[in-house]
Amino acid sequence: MREVGIVAFAQSPCTAADRRHDMAEILLPVIRSALDSARITRDDVDFFASGSHDFFEGRTFAYIESLDAVGAWPPISESHVEMDAAWALYEAWSWLQLGEGDIAVVYGIGRGSLPQDLDQVMAAQLDPYFLAPLRPHRDAIAALQAAALIEAGAVSERQLAEVVSRSLRSATENPAAQISGEYPVDQLLDAPYIASPLRAHDVAPAGDAAAVVVLAAGDTARRLTHRPAWVRGADHRMDSHYPGTRDLTRVDTVAAAAAKAAELAGFGAAAVDIAELHCEYSYQEPLLAATLEVNSARINPGGGPLAGRPATATGLIRIGEAAQHILAGRADRTLAHATNGPALQQNLICLMEGDR
Repeated sequence: MREVGIVAFAQSPCTAADRRHDMAEILLPVIRSALDSARITRDDVDFFASGSHDFFEGRTFAYIESLDAVGAWPPISESHVEMDAAWALYEAWSWLQLGEGDIAVVYGIGRGSLPQDLDQVMAAQLDPYFLAPLRPHRDAIAALQAAALIEAGAVSERQLAEVVSRSLRSATENPAAQISGEYPVDQLLDAPYIASPLRAHDVAPAGDAAAVVVLAAGDTARRLTHRPAWVRGADHRMDSHYPGTRDLTRVDTVAAAAAKAAELAGFGAAAVDIAELHCEYSYQEPLLAATLEVNSARINPGGGPLAGRPATATGLIRIGEAAQHILAGRADRTLAHATNGPALQQNLICLMEGDR
C-alpha cells in the first residue's frame, strides 16, 4: 500500500449553540489553521472530502455552504458523505492510495444545536417501516443497550459515573471541550434518569464545531512535517439496521473492523499507546475498550465526546486527536474509533503509527 499519513489537524472549540456564525464562518478559520500548520495553500490540495448531515441543518444540500470556506473556484475535486466525517477521511485515504494526488483535506462540521426537536431528527436514522414511525426518544435505544449490558453484568451504573467523572476531569486540559470540571461519582449517581439507566451526564452533549485533517502521501508527508501520523490500517463495518435483530451486549462490527485494520497495519489495537473512542454514551467506553482490548492504553485523554459532541465532526475529531498525539511525540501508535447510527450500528477503526 502507498504510505499515507496525517500531517495536520485543527478544530474549533465545541459550543453548546453557535448562533452568530453560519457553516462557512465556523469552518473557515479551522481550514486556515490546518493549512497553515502544514505550510500549504488551497492550491496545493488535490482532493477535498467532507462530512455533515442535512437533517441537522433542516435543508437539502446544506453542505454546499461549506464550500464557501474551501473555495470552489477554480473547480476542485471534491466529495461529501452524509454522515460523520470520519468516513470522509476513509474516502480520502482510499483516494490517495490510488495515486491520483498527494494531498487531501478532510473536514467535518457539526451543528447539533440547530434542531428544535432532536427526537424528530435522530429518529430519521432508524428503520423507516417499524421504528421511525414510533419516534422513540433519542436516547431510548441507547438506554436499552446500556440496560442489556448492566443485566449481563458487563457494566454497572457506578462504572458509568466513573467514566463520566474521569472524562470531564480530563477535559479541563482541553481548550476545545464544551463542558469540563470536577464531578464526584456519588454526585453524578444522585442525578435523575432521562432514560433508565442513563442520566443526562451519560449522554455526550450535542454542540457546534468544525474539524479539519490534512492527509499527505509518502515523501510529500515527510516534507510537510517531521513526523507524520501514518494511517497504517483502517476499516469500517455495519451491523443490522434493526436493533432488535442484534445482541446489544456485543459489537461484532467493531471487532471485525479492528481485525481488518490490524491485518493492514501489522499491529493490533492492543499495541496502541492511546485510544480515542467515539463514545456518544458513557456505557460505550467500557464496551468498546473490552472489545478492542485497549485497557492498557490511555483512553480519551482529552475527555472525548462526553465533553462535547459536534454531531458529524465527532468521529473525525477522534482521528485528528489520535494523530495529534503522534505528531506531538506523545505516542508512537494510536487507535481512533468512529461510530454512526443507533447503538453502535456502524463502526470505523483507524490505526496510526509514527516513525521511530
